[in-house]
Amino acid sequence: MINVSDQSAQHAPRSLIVTLYGAYGRFVPGPVPVAELIRLLAAVGVDAPSVRSSVSRLKRRGLLVPARTPQGAAGYELSPEARQLLEDGDRRIYATAAPADEGWVLAVFSVPESERQKRHLLRSRLSGLGFGTAAPGVWIAPARLYEETRHTLQRLRLDGYVDFFRGEHLGYTPTAEAVARWWDLEGIAEEHEAFLERHARVLDAWRERADTPPEEAYRDYLLALDSWRHLPYTDPGLPAGLLPADWPGARSASVFHGLHERLRDAGAGFAGL
Repeated sequence: MINVSDQSAQHAPRSLIVTLYGAYGRFVPGPVPVAELIRLLAAVGVDAPSVRSSVSRLKRRGLLVPARTPQGAAGYELSPEARQLLEDGDRRIYATAAPADEGWVLAVFSVPESERQKRHLLRSRLSGLGFGTAAPGVWIAPARLYEETRHTLQRLRLDGYVDFFRGEHLGYTPTAEAVARWWDLEGIAEEHEAFLERHARVLDAWRERADTPPEEAYRDYLLALDSWRHLPYTDPGLPAGLLPADWPGARSASVFHGLHERLRDAGAGFAGL
């Protein structure tokens, strides 16, 4: 298998904790004990001080809430906002079908100069949700991203600055050319290739094995999910007909889903589910 230290060096502890809750922790009844978080993160190369400091940051951001287990141990559970984020993310991260072309959603915002910091936050959030820039102050994405975007902006109390519209692109530039201007397709393709470079060989190695030990399955799955879950936000799932012929997105999705099917349930045994 791939050396865990080589793999883990590319993953931030805070991101791995969010990934752990998304994959397993949210299905545990009650809070996850701190000692259990330390055990589970140690399996992917994160030491105890890094776990504790990362948990503190996530608590300050309102994503984790301190709570006691029925046995009285200190632990953390997801806030309602964090659960909404994970549920919204599920629709992208675990989607198996190629997205249908349902048109576009446009986000148009206006922020007073006195609140320019919110303008920067809006731009960064829309970009992080996969929106491209059609024009200054006009952001565009596949229409299916509307609900998740609405939830996100409401949570951040930015919804009062934005209007949404649905529609289709009528020209003058051919839509495929316009898409290449609205998104950095070359940069997105490079991220797909980086995922394939890291994880395709992991899937190949598992396909050569008959056994699936829980700890190894958990480790390789968590690292793959932590890499993958950001990609459906960088790449919002543009219609295939608007993308270059050699687009690597389908290949990287196939590798992730192959690892998910092989490893997720086996890893649940190590995660205590």
